[in-house]
Amino acid sequence: MENKVIAKFGGSSLANSEQFIKVKDIIKSDKNRRYIVPSAPGKTHEEDHKITDLLYMCYQLASHRLNIDDVYNIIEKRFIDISRDLKLELNIEEILDDIRDKIQKGASKDYTASRGEYLNAIILSSFLGFEFIDAKDIIIFDDKNKFDFKSTEKKLKTRLNNDAYAVIPGFYGSNTKGEIVTFSRGGSDITGAIIASTLGCSLYENWTDVSGFLMADPRIVDSPRPIETITYKELRELSYMGAPVLHEESLFPVKDKGIVVNIKNTNFPEEPGTKIVDDLYPQKNADIITGVTGRKDFTVISIEKTRMINEKDFFRKLITVFETNHISIEHMPSSIDSISIIVSSSQLNSKLDKIIEEIKIYCNPDSVIAYPNMALIAVVGRGMINTKGISAKIFTALSTGGVNIRMISQGSSELNIIIGVKNKDFEKSIRSIYKTFENNKLGVDLDEKI
Repeated sequence: MENKVIAKFGGSSLANSEQFIKVKDIIKSDKNRRYIVPSAPGKTHEEDHKITDLLYMCYQLASHRLNIDDVYNIIEKRFIDISRDLKLELNIEEILDDIRDKIQKGASKDYTASRGEYLNAIILSSFLGFEFIDAKDIIIFDDKNKFDFKSTEKKLKTRLNNDAYAVIPGFYGSNTKGEIVTFSRGGSDITGAIIASTLGCSLYENWTDVSGFLMADPRIVDSPRPIETITYKELRELSYMGAPVLHEESLFPVKDKGIVVNIKNTNFPEEPGTKIVDDLYPQKNADIITGVTGRKDFTVISIEKTRMINEKDFFRKLITVFETNHISIEHMPSSIDSISIIVSSSQLNSKLDKIIEEIKIYCNPDSVIAYPNMALIAVVGRGMINTKGISAKIFTALSTGGVNIRMISQGSSELNIIIGVKNKDFEKSIRSIYKTFENNKLGVDLDEKI
């Protein structure tokens, strides 16, 4: 891989001129940071608004033929203040006027939403002295507005190989008609990952307002340990269970090339952050678990039937009930004569009685019982693989904490253990498990690895 670094900076990193100065210092401190991908400005304080949210408001007003000035003036002031504070020789007012005019005259939703990244990239490129490359010229979508990797790869290799340093706005590209198309919210992560993957970069840095990931939610656990290194598989498991992570789609382009992603803090650049690495990356420490997380509000539907495994079509009929009702199954722990179907309660709405009735009709079970208000907790870590005593420590921690375990499920990869508890025991369970693994090293109380 070439020794090039893609650096993506989030909305909090570029919310005002003070943050722009921090970003410039970071970029200039390493000459390998060649291509910079900015998001739109985020909040400058708790009561502030994200620029993208304000742009969406402008689109809604314009689509109803209402005047956008009251909202757009807020957007305009933010960019003018940043440009003036940085003392840039940039006619930002003219650019803003042109965008205002296009939105008011019926510009598309995607065009409108993308202008925060577009404006931030223009300002940042001027501030850094880097070339500005519009994402619409290199990030390509097909005629159905689906991302076209092959066309994008061709454009990127042609356009970027000759550029020493450039700023490219995140979040959007253009289709075959030249129309602006956006990724889903948070899509600047995807833009950075696509560029890193296409150019075969050595590192993809994602700069934000946190110093990487933590072993547990700091709203539940006081000062949880930071995660130094996490594999793609571990991250998938933690993100599925609700841990805040990168935009999920941003991982696939870099994962395929084995590119390291480093989550860093713009406000504390000296901190190492968290590195997301290939699943085969050597484990340099003896950490047992990587993180503990979870989600509330599941319903467990428990089905019992003697000799159900002798009915070759039993599971097909059972799953079909949920499929025809458009309900996704989260987990299916089973035993010889019983199976539990775990679904998100929000998907059930008023369908629970209907589903139970259909299970009775199609599967003829001995009993069907629903248990609402359940929470699922995931304990994740490749350090658990082939390590004796992990389950015992987890269950002892919950028992000591006064938590009744309602369900246990472990994947064949041994990468995670899923535990079901009552909603009311969720926070207590997280704290109990974290406390047990707080030091997070293989100790003398555990048998050595198999």
